[in-house]
Amino acid sequence: MPGTCVIGLQWGDEAKGKIVDLLTQQHEIVVRYSGGANAGHTVVTGGKTYKLSLIPSGIFRSHVQCVIASGVVINPASLLGEIDYLAAENVPVGENLIISDRAHVIFPWHFEEDRLMDVTPSGGEAIGTTMRGIGPCYRDKVGRSLAVRLGDMYRDGFRDRIEAITAEKNRVLAAMEKGSPAKPLDAAEIYTQYAQYAERLQSHVVDTTAYLLDAVDTDRRILFEGAQGSLLDIDHGTFPYVTSSNSSGGGVSIGSGVPGRFVTKVVGILKAYTTRVGGGPCPTEQENETGQHIRDRGNEYGTVTKRPRRCGWFDAVAARYTARLSGVDELAVMLLDVLAALPELKICVAYEIDGKRVTDFPSHIDDLRRAVPVYETVPGWEEEITEVRRFEDLPVKARQYVDRLSELVGRRVGVVSVGPDREQTMFVTS
Repeated sequence: MPGTCVIGLQWGDEAKGKIVDLLTQQHEIVVRYSGGANAGHTVVTGGKTYKLSLIPSGIFRSHVQCVIASGVVINPASLLGEIDYLAAENVPVGENLIISDRAHVIFPWHFEEDRLMDVTPSGGEAIGTTMRGIGPCYRDKVGRSLAVRLGDMYRDGFRDRIEAITAEKNRVLAAMEKGSPAKPLDAAEIYTQYAQYAERLQSHVVDTTAYLLDAVDTDRRILFEGAQGSLLDIDHGTFPYVTSSNSSGGGVSIGSGVPGRFVTKVVGILKAYTTRVGGGPCPTEQENETGQHIRDRGNEYGTVTKRPRRCGWFDAVAARYTARLSGVDELAVMLLDVLAALPELKICVAYEIDGKRVTDFPSHIDDLRRAVPVYETVPGWEEEITEVRRFEDLPVKARQYVDRLSELVGRRVGVVSVGPDREQTMFVTS
């Protein structure tokens, strides 16, 4: 079975949605398997821009079955908002979307916990949570006793469960407020609201694990859509400045239920430069005119949060690490057009930490904070390239830049993007 996975190899925002949209035409099923409404994917087609957070990017292809799998945490209001948004744009969402009954549900107490537990780590920088209840929901998932899965909302004991959890959460929240408790959560109000959500979503809710395993058995073509980026992986990223799920390639099986051996191709998505949102070290960040040039040309503001992204030179040390971590077969280099008009470009080929040159990505955040990038300088190109449609027609210096990234990361480049639209994509055959 030709199962393909699309994984971001940086700190998210790598333009994965565009590649998923393009690859969807070769697949029958598109699966979103991790994260929540904190992950924004943008698809541009027919001159229109669509922004999604939960629904897979394959929704724009009529022949595709879209799946939100068990590893995703769901805010029903956000999901229904996306469904309504797409309907208003004449994009039908019906039987072409199924949602796992095992997916965990975000409730009002998760938003309150996110607000109250937004504690700055010892490094002095905020982690950068989107305040959408994602982390607290995953925390309850692991804790088990106060967690609610989507399928639970259709059981007879749902009202009693909401009342019990609300009572416990009100005690916790009152203690967290440190003497100035907010208005207690109303269990009856929450139950009524979520019962309405459940009714609207019911036609979409199934056992997606069984569905996907059946699809594997019948050799259907599946595309797995990663969320966020590998450097935000809870286990293998820049902890604690990470997300609450496994956003590297290792999360595919965990979040979907499909054994890893059925994923036969992994496409790693990279920007031609580096961006990061929120706290945590970013060794190649440019807090200067270069960084602002990249931000302006790349419109580097969060799809979900609208926060300005931190911008800098391409970090080959980090990219090589995540390409190996996620088992990447080939790379897609995105937003190459953003680097036009810069007279020279820099690529981080190593770090210097305490006077020692290293090429392995540090496992501890304190070491990464002390990392000084070792740069290789290459010539830039003056020409605008947004109208180029073949890799061979790119300026020589642009092609050389892409080839150098490929060499440093250790994977071939299969796709180069020079703009947001489907047509602004080149497939590299050599």
